[in-house]
Amino acid sequence: MGLKDTYKLANGVEIPVVGFGTWQTPDGQVAEDSVLAALKAGYRHIDTAAAYGNEESVGRGIKASGIPREELFVTTKLWNKDHSYDLAKQAIEDSLTKLGLDYLDLYLIHWPNPIDFRDNWEQANADSWRAMEEAVEAGKIRAIGVSNFMPHHLDALYKTAKIKPVVNQIFLNPSDLQPEVVAYNEEHDILSEAYSPLGTGKIFEVAELKEVAEKYNKTVAQVVLRWSLQHGFLPLPKSVHEDRIKENAEIFDFELSEDDVKLIDGLRGVAGLSKNPDEATF
Repeated sequence: MGLKDTYKLANGVEIPVVGFGTWQTPDGQVAEDSVLAALKAGYRHIDTAAAYGNEESVGRGIKASGIPREELFVTTKLWNKDHSYDLAKQAIEDSLTKLGLDYLDLYLIHWPNPIDFRDNWEQANADSWRAMEEAVEAGKIRAIGVSNFMPHHLDALYKTAKIKPVVNQIFLNPSDLQPEVVAYNEEHDILSEAYSPLGTGKIFEVAELKEVAEKYNKTVAQVVLRWSLQHGFLPLPKSVHEDRIKENAEIFDFELSEDDVKLIDGLRGVAGLSKNPDEATF
């Protein structure tokens, strides 16, 4: 198993099992260089979002790599202010332009219930989804999904969706396994993608994780990413440091024992929990 290995999404599209995250990566040279470093280290799956404000730099990093487009998997996301048919249609075009790409491999609704649409979030999602489905039909997007959706948001989306979501990208790490959401995803053939797979920096201070890492002669980050893979999640580690970017990719030459996976499963709350999307203030 390696960085180029893939999961098969419910629609048959192949997605590399680890992605490179760019949340909180500043726009400009830092984002461009980190994407380029990730691609040089072997990553082929890059995750960004309109809200990150770095799509243009991510696009420049992709271009500078010289890697053929068909070997890459690129994800971006619909931001909260653009929830409607017309706005979503335009947002897709804007993201393609900024990234300098002809098509996206995966496009996600970033949050299910933005503050601006709280009174009619269900309709706003349905309308945005229709624009996304049309983009799939037009060959501009290969797969569509969601992010931060809970079961009731997905149930609502299913009422009108012609194309089913194939991915749900959620806050997922040893501190919060989100069992209900993950169980729902599994039941509906939706891949659980893990953003913040290393939690916030707090995860590196957890004594139990340090002990497990020592046992395997690995870093805490490598252990936690390996744990994510052994759960069948798709982790999206983020870093702007070349040595860390490489380190986060070196997770295919060892396997955690069942006992160690269980031990890590029991660390709920050590590094924060997911936000309730129905109470988010953005």
